Amino acid sequence: MAGRKEWMRRLGWMAALWAGGVLTLALVAYLIRMLMRLLGMR
Repeated sequence: MAGRKEWMRRLGWMAALWAGGVLTLALVAYLIRMLMRLLGMR
């Protein structure tokens, strides 16, 4: 069943991209928080 394998591959790519986006957002939020702390805003 080639169709199912292709679908699973696409689903895997979507999950990887989603996870990458979430991790990137978390990293950016952390860096902004650190920058604000260094500037004495918080």
